[in-house]
Amino acid sequence: MEEVQEPQTQPLGGENQDEIITESSAFVKGEPPQEVSNPPKVDSEIEVLHENVTKQIIKEGHGQKPTKYSTCFFHYRAWTENTQHKFEDTWDEQRPIEMILGKEKKELTGLAIGVGSMKAGERALLRVGWELGYGKEGNFSFPNVPPMADLVYEVELIGFDETKEGKPRSDMTVEERIGAADRRKMDGNAFFKEEKLEEAMQQYEMAIAYMGDDFMFQLFGKYRDMALAVKNPCHLNMAACLIKLNRYDEAIGQCSLVLSEDENNVKALFRRGKARAALGQTDAAREDFLKAKKYAPEDKAITKELRSLAEHDKALYQKQKEIYKGMFGPRPEPKPQQRNFLILIWQWLVAVFHCLIMLFKRERQKSD
Repeated sequence: MEEVQEPQTQPLGGENQDEIITESSAFVKGEPPQEVSNPPKVDSEIEVLHENVTKQIIKEGHGQKPTKYSTCFFHYRAWTENTQHKFEDTWDEQRPIEMILGKEKKELTGLAIGVGSMKAGERALLRVGWELGYGKEGNFSFPNVPPMADLVYEVELIGFDETKEGKPRSDMTVEERIGAADRRKMDGNAFFKEEKLEEAMQQYEMAIAYMGDDFMFQLFGKYRDMALAVKNPCHLNMAACLIKLNRYDEAIGQCSLVLSEDENNVKALFRRGKARAALGQTDAAREDFLKAKKYAPEDKAITKELRSLAEHDKALYQKQKEIYKGMFGPRPEPKPQQRNFLILIWQWLVAVFHCLIMLFKRERQKSD
């Protein structure tokens, strides 16, 4: 899809270096994301990384593994093994964690060992003994972990940056962080053109990680505009990938993040409308398309989606009309029931017998 420079309007059917193409989505009912309450069951081989750390691969990754002082970006869920209490989940916030291997907090030592053994894109189940977790004392604040609790982590390594000095984002200048994010965005676009959607999303997520809330809150004026010019296209490109993968709820979330910054963003409205239409949320989809059309009245892609919604509604109305056609019409006339011939003979004999009895009674009365 071609870049839209708000408030100007341009067609949504082309392509440039910042925005990528999406294909039409059909009216397919998607499955809602299921909340994860317990650690996943994994049948793969158990790999011993340390006497207190084991790993089982859920999904294979690609490329090299991070080295010491690499800045790693990853999502994870964490449980206490005995109670199965989930005390942290970064997927809920759609914000990956940053960790510099070799400079992690003491309670994350076991997690760092596991992350250091993973490739970009890999998802794994880690089991960490209490000695490399929250120790004998545990943590009764946040997260809530009891003393001497063994831990279970479900981890997905998005990617990592090799930095000899282990320079964290907090030590980068504004220009360095925006530049690093922009390079990730460009790498993601290159993967998308090769139809490597998972790899593309990993790059976009890493770019977004450089533009975290703590960073954005500190920016004003031209620096905030520079950051949003990188951050918002990454969210929109993530949405494009997710739509192609039929992950419509996640695509809606990415578009909504852009609309929280720019409520009239045509591209975010258009893609959220497509995702909602694919989930059968036709009223909400129509609302998004109509608002997008307000700011891009000549755009053919928006008009096409609105026409598709109208055709869908018409077909649904005709189907409902056929189903309920006879429910409120005139009551059909009852058909006369055919009598059985033997029953008719029996009824005639009973009538004759009754008449004979009556005649007999009358003759007897006369004689008396």
